Amino acid sequence: MSDHELVNYSLPSTHSGPFVMVIFGATGDLAVNKLFPALFSMYKNKLLPQRFYVVGFSRRNWGDDDFRKFLHDKHIMSKSNKKEFIDPYLSDQKIEEDEEKLWAMFVENIYYQHGIFDEPFGYEALIKKLVGFDEEIGACITRIFYLATPPDNYLSILTNLDSSKLSEGCGQGSDKWTRIAIEKPFGRDLDTAKMLDQKLGQIFSEKQVFRIDHYLGKETIQNMLAFRFANSIFEPLWNSEYIDHIQITFAEKEGIKTRGKFFEGTGIMRDVAQNHILQMLAAVAMEQPRSFTKEEVRDARANAIKSIRCIEPSDVKKSVIRGQYKTYLSEQDVAADSMTETFVAMKLMLENERFANVPFYIRAGKKMPQEMMEISVVFKQTCHILFKEYGCPEIGNVLTFRIQPDEGIKMRVITKKPGMKLALETVDMKFNYIDHVEHRIVDAYEKVLLDILSGDQMLFNRSDELESSWQLITNILKGWEDESVPLYVYDDSTWGPMEANELIEKDGRKWL
Repeated sequence: MSDHELVNYSLPSTHSGPFVMVIFGATGDLAVNKLFPALFSMYKNKLLPQRFYVVGFSRRNWGDDDFRKFLHDKHIMSKSNKKEFIDPYLSDQKIEEDEEKLWAMFVENIYYQHGIFDEPFGYEALIKKLVGFDEEIGACITRIFYLATPPDNYLSILTNLDSSKLSEGCGQGSDKWTRIAIEKPFGRDLDTAKMLDQKLGQIFSEKQVFRIDHYLGKETIQNMLAFRFANSIFEPLWNSEYIDHIQITFAEKEGIKTRGKFFEGTGIMRDVAQNHILQMLAAVAMEQPRSFTKEEVRDARANAIKSIRCIEPSDVKKSVIRGQYKTYLSEQDVAADSMTETFVAMKLMLENERFANVPFYIRAGKKMPQEMMEISVVFKQTCHILFKEYGCPEIGNVLTFRIQPDEGIKMRVITKKPGMKLALETVDMKFNYIDHVEHRIVDAYEKVLLDILSGDQMLFNRSDELESSWQLITNILKGWEDESVPLYVYDDSTWGPMEANELIEKDGRKWL
């Protein structure tokens, strides 16, 4: 290998034909920090076709070159650069030079369309731009409309896509030529989710709709299916006879930073629990699909979420704790009397045979001591039956799936302590993905985009999944409307209010 060669760890391309992707909200945080870095990384690793078009749609009155410079200045290159997979013998200067060359080629495929989401002029100009792409290729090309905007803009964009006929592609049938990708949160409650879904159904068929929860693209979440169903030693134990309880932790070290306008009034329940958390739960709780096909997997996931016992608004106090970190009220764009929650802890139960009487303890919060997203399956402690006189660890076998950071799996087992006397201790057996891959791990947003391009909906939410999850969350939100339900304030860089500890400790258990 040449000392001057930029290493590309290429994966098989899943979409060989040209496409156009229109990103609404192209100057926002999601597009800048996730979508464009993912697209550039895909380009570097030869995961995109030779000809493609990406159109940024936003309110700033720019041209193509203005937008390209904006993206360059936002350091899209460095955000997409996975240095651990680059030849260590290359100098930093050489890496930067190669990145610049690739970037110059990449941005030739980037365009810009000035427009206001609820006004027709931008859509009319967009039609001409897309027709020009079709004429350049000499055929109808796949059109993907990606809504990377705040949810308040979804209905306006969908209405204009419909009225302008952009949703119908270039006239040869919308089912074949157009797809719509929508970011979470999908609605604010059950009613708004149903209304948005109804609007989508009037314009697009279900096979065109990609409701995005990028956590389903995480390597660990995907691997849970293989781990559970391909290893015969675990599935026989995956039930209430052997599992004591399950913990899901979604801890973010940072606060809301500059997301005050979005987060205020949304809260962590809508932002994280309704989507990421419940998808993590479904990965643990779902039954084995009859086959590894799109609809069978989505059926199993939907049934798992549907089996969660709904919490009545009057019972929210007993099963749900909400909190707010102490400095939240001083954050930018936050109301001085805000009741928006930045932390939630819940005890959920499933109404199915496999997990009867197995509690799921969930906590999600901002301004936590560390960044940690993981699922822990805590098995029943039985070693005291034989080793009672020698003392057993308080918690025995725990299987932990670490989603972020350092994706991997950890198994806690009980062993004998070294020495002359018989004594027991726990040790961890760990597996980190980064240590066992020949190629780089595809970023979650790269996986999402690749699946949209190939039309694979397995890792995307279906409407019945969303309805079940919103039924649960909406009941909790209604319960919080009762002024007697407290919002607990907790210190920054702690694990939330002490009431969250009491939620699990009253059952004789502890957070790991």
